[in-house]
Amino acid sequence: MSFQPNPGDFIRINGKAYTVGQHPAAPGLAYAQAGRQGIVYQLIPVEGGPQDAKALKVFFPKFRIPAMVYQSETMEIYSESPGLQVCSRDVLTPERNGEIIAEHPDLLYAVLMPWVYGLTWFDIIADQRQLKRMESLSLAKALSGIGSGMEQRGLAHCDLSAPNVMLPFFSEVDLPDKRSAVELVDVEQMYSPKMDRPDVLLTGSPGYAAHRTVQSGLWSGYADRFAGAIIIAEMLGWCDPLVVDKSWGESYFDQHEMQNPCERYFILRKSLERNWGTKVAELFTRAWESQDVSSCPTFGEWLVILSSLNEEQLLQDEINIAAAADERKERERVQFQDAAPEVAAALPVADRKEPVLPPAAPSPSRNGQDNGVVNRLFLQAREMEQAGNIKGALEVYRSAHHFVQAGSPMQIELEAAIQGLEETLHPKPEEVDVKKLPFYRSRKWIAIAVAALILIGGSGFTVNQILADRAETRQKEAEATEALAKQQEEVRLAALRQQQEEQRQKDAEEQNRKQNEENQKLAQQLAQQKAEKQKLQEQYVKQSQYEAYLAQQKLAQKKKDAQKKKLQDMYDKQAQYEAYQKQQKIQQAKEEAARKEAAAKAKSLQQKRSNQVVQLIASYNQAYNAQKGDNPAKAKAYAKSFINLYEQDAAYFRTVGKISTRANGIYKFLANSGYQLPNV
Repeated sequence: MSFQPNPGDFIRINGKAYTVGQHPAAPGLAYAQAGRQGIVYQLIPVEGGPQDAKALKVFFPKFRIPAMVYQSETMEIYSESPGLQVCSRDVLTPERNGEIIAEHPDLLYAVLMPWVYGLTWFDIIADQRQLKRMESLSLAKALSGIGSGMEQRGLAHCDLSAPNVMLPFFSEVDLPDKRSAVELVDVEQMYSPKMDRPDVLLTGSPGYAAHRTVQSGLWSGYADRFAGAIIIAEMLGWCDPLVVDKSWGESYFDQHEMQNPCERYFILRKSLERNWGTKVAELFTRAWESQDVSSCPTFGEWLVILSSLNEEQLLQDEINIAAAADERKERERVQFQDAAPEVAAALPVADRKEPVLPPAAPSPSRNGQDNGVVNRLFLQAREMEQAGNIKGALEVYRSAHHFVQAGSPMQIELEAAIQGLEETLHPKPEEVDVKKLPFYRSRKWIAIAVAALILIGGSGFTVNQILADRAETRQKEAEATEALAKQQEEVRLAALRQQQEEQRQKDAEEQNRKQNEENQKLAQQLAQQKAEKQKLQEQYVKQSQYEAYLAQQKLAQKKKDAQKKKLQDMYDKQAQYEAYQKQQKIQQAKEEAARKEAAAKAKSLQQKRSNQVVQLIASYNQAYNAQKGDNPAKAKAYAKSFINLYEQDAAYFRTVGKISTRANGIYKFLANSGYQLPNV
């Protein structure tokens, strides 16, 4: 029958009793986690603490591979490495676990391994749970250390992704011994020079797989470098609310964005540079722009840079930021108390040009302008626009908009291009003539009212009182209240929108105010933009000519390299032939030595087995005599001694004389102390 346990079900594996755990978020259901290759169940030991809990991974039929036994034996030596405790694995085989497999065929080649407590990195991203700076740094350093240790031993996980990165750092169970802050699970695809290539290779998980990688699957010592760089960057960026809010969903990046210039990439890179320094941002850029996984930064490089960061300074920065935020709130509260009467008095003044607003903080994504990136993205978007790809051009324009300085000609050009493309994609319905609107519904009057709303904390009641004092009729008061309520809702939603959307809305409002003096300033800026555009075009022509020159040089060099390669191939073939002859002689000598060694080992093994058979018979006879002598404790001790020796080489002992009969009697006696051992 299929294996579908319920919470509390009893199960015995390799002589040890367990019960199936209950899911903490779903009472009445077994604690199970489904993956791409199988389902993992939590097993709680009947005798032992939480640290002894096990994970039973039941594979889907496609992944029940007999070679898993050899693979698990090879991986055992890696279980002591940080982050790889699940490499301590015990595979259920027909020889050792035939009885339970006969009852539940799904358990064939299932794997028993340590249970890892805590959340997954997938849980942190999906819940959009923002981290503190020290938490981000601790997790990133832990993952870098694990990856560095694996690379030094020639290992790679080969399916590194958010669901496969466990975080005991956030464990709900207080374990007595010190564990790694990060643990890797789902290690069935792990690469090692000592292991055979798996029959089925995975191509990576969405949001972490490089699109430039061959889609036939990854299995090499470099396989983790790109995905590891993405996860480390996510961990470091998850202390920044801008990065958390921009997350795609199950990962920070959408798979279609991988290694392409996109808005999320620029936001994350700027966040890394702002919070962790240019060296961290450069490592991330190297991985993002790499042509293959071997050219990505090593985990050792990540570890060196992250270890050089001053943790005490980071902790002090967090304290200072929190204190500054509290001080700013207090200062705004005092400013509001002082400025509220003046704003209320200024509301009816019709010819005031600018509303009273609190000073705005500089945008963190525009602290500097990367001219190289902006120019490249601008030209790329222009080509896409000319080719008719309006949506693609709009996305690239928005990405470039993050890197321009406020008030620069390039900003005006980008904003104008973004607005034009948005109007092309989403035409606006005809609007009511602004001149025919009552004064209390004009944009200027509403902007002043919104400023008052921001300063007084959104108090609709106070604003309505001010409007009531200034209204000419009750009808105008109702209309003004409705307009203010609508505008207040727009302000609240605008605070949650992206910075580009806020800028676009501001530009749309400015363009609609045709009689405002801003038209003259806009004309001047457009003139400056035209000159800047001409300058960019000239630079583009020069760049094209230079690239054509480089292409010619590259073609000539390629021909020279081909000739050199032809000669080198001839030398290499001769060297390979000579090396082959030498290798053949060495191989023959090794084979002869191996045959002698194998013969010696076989003889030694036969002698050892013969001695063990004698010990088994003696242990059985001692257990039998102790039982007959009415000494059950001593009989049980001899029986356990028999089983311990028997299970070391059960496949062989089962074929020798009546050893298997004695073993069956011992197993029955241990299961039922009232059972009488036969006289064999």
